[in-house]
Amino acid sequence: MTRFQTFLIVIVSAVALGFGFSNTAFSQGQATVSVADASLCIDVVDLSCVGENDQFPVQAGKIYCFSRIIGAQGPTTITHVWYYEDHEVARVDLAVKSPNWRTYSSKRLLPSQIGEWHVDILGSEGELLREIVFNVTPQ
Repeated sequence: MTRFQTFLIVIVSAVALGFGFSNTAFSQGQATVSVADASLCIDVVDLSCVGENDQFPVQAGKIYCFSRIIGAQGPTTITHVWYYEDHEVARVDLAVKSPNWRTYSSKRLLPSQIGEWHVDILGSEGELLREIVFNVTPQ
């Protein structure tokens, strides 16, 4: 192998490694996901919230938390954490598979769960992206 060939191999390897590190840095510093829209409703039809509100009668039986997530640079997850009176009652991991992704979770309501609720929408590292506060009423 000549000096020139050795030199070429070293240069090509250095450039390839540099791109590898650069790409890793990019993916670690990728655009963070954010919540474009989030709402609570009594149903989800065709990936749209129906009956959006922040007050729900317990007779509704089930409430949906709908989220539109933007900015994902690859497959990731978000989490909906449901709280009743500041006590966690459900945690739902949801896949996010594109830069503009709609997803939802639901929670059944029990007659004993009247009062203040909230849903925290968390990013893949557990960071709070959005909090939605709502009330469940007796009527």
